[in-house]
Amino acid sequence: MKNKPLLLFAVCCAIPLVLAYSALKLDWLPTAITNHGKFLEREIKLDNWAQHNPKQWTIALNYSAQCKASCTEQLAALDNLYVALGKNQHKVDMAIMGQPELVTTRWHVIDEQQQLKPASLYLIDHMGLIVLEYPFSSQPQENRLIQKGLLKDLKKLLNYSRSS
Repeated sequence: MKNKPLLLFAVCCAIPLVLAYSALKLDWLPTAITNHGKFLEREIKLDNWAQHNPKQWTIALNYSAQCKASCTEQLAALDNLYVALGKNQHKVDMAIMGQPELVTTRWHVIDEQQQLKPASLYLIDHMGLIVLEYPFSSQPQENRLIQKGLLKDLKKLLNYSRSS
């Protein structure tokens, strides 16, 4: 009679352990990624980033001299992304890497990064590390989906940073 509660306790402890072990060994865990952007293959950290007094995250457009129409299109999308941030606007900066010719902008202008793709959007953390890349697509619908993915990633990152 006294052994039954002890046996029940042992079984209740063993079942989750067996299930966890079998989930690991039989590859039952999902392998899909949840971010929409592409991680950079090598680490790129921006020099003198602290002088810009950055916020938690920055969305940056690589405005190169090589791209004209696509960069101008992405510059307009940058304004729309800022509006779409809603209540998170005070936590996110917008920046342009490079100098847009004949274009006045209200965003921070930082040095152009030659090793990055022109007309792509980048997510930069508060330490100046470029984390995710969102490449430009010539198809407007696909480009909107990429920008929507950027917003989802950013909102998730802001949520995670609030909880820690």
